[in-house]
Amino acid sequence: MSPTDRYGTDVLGGGRDVRPAHHRPARTSRPQPASAGLVVEDVTTGFVGAVVRVEKSGGQHVVVLEDRRGRTRTFPLGPGFWVDGEPVVLTPPARAAAPAAPARTASGSRAVADAPARVARGSRIWVEGKHDAELVEKVWGDDLRVEGVVVELLDGADHLVEALRAFSPGPGRRVGVLVDHLVRGSKESRIAAEAVRAAPAGTVLVLGHPYVDVWQAVKPARVGLRAWPTVDRGTEWKVGVLRELGWPADGPRDVATAWARILRSVRSYADLDPALLGRVEELIDFVTAPDA
Repeated sequence: MSPTDRYGTDVLGGGRDVRPAHHRPARTSRPQPASAGLVVEDVTTGFVGAVVRVEKSGGQHVVVLEDRRGRTRTFPLGPGFWVDGEPVVLTPPARAAAPAAPARTASGSRAVADAPARVARGSRIWVEGKHDAELVEKVWGDDLRVEGVVVELLDGADHLVEALRAFSPGPGRRVGVLVDHLVRGSKESRIAAEAVRAAPAGTVLVLGHPYVDVWQAVKPARVGLRAWPTVDRGTEWKVGVLRELGWPADGPRDVATAWARILRSVRSYADLDPALLGRVEELIDFVTAPDA
């Protein structure tokens, strides 16, 4: 045995090094997060306890330890501790990540992760035209797939009564209809009233917005306007709007291009006027009611 190893190890201590401190090789302290429940020893006092919490006191972090008898003591966080016989520097525990906000669909509903599309219900939502259908899909599409609701084109309200007769609404086969320019005294309001009378009670709901066209349901700021323009009688409304915007307005292709641009500007329900939001939500509720 060398002179520097004359004390050896304690053969009755399981190999524990009993050499005086000045003969022991120096050990490097490792950082150790002071996680709740971690058992540590304060080298200076010999106090052994489990970490209860880490808090700030007097501008510095301190750790609160509790021993087996329930006694607690507070120590400055940092060096001067042992864990499992090794020197450590206690550091603040990692902060728990804030719970992620629940994902939302474009309509503002809570998103259902990995939900398969539901088998289509017998009930339907009808809209007047292609642009209406595309706007409903953009904002409510995820919700409708989860609910199994199909949106179909009506191609104008003039043939609503005939379309309902062909569909035969009844139990499990409700129809919610979204109509443009549904205001008191209009042709659309008369058609809506006739359609409801012609169907079994409680199977058809016709709602509408006050706009000439569904384009107006998009907040004008989304396309750089303070308000949708008033178009002179005799001028097709969409053409008049495109001219006001300074966009090409020479035919159906220009109208289609403009609508695609407007639709891209819609990010969520927040970009639509409440007059449309409420009507669509009411129609969805109508066709997904337990008895629908």
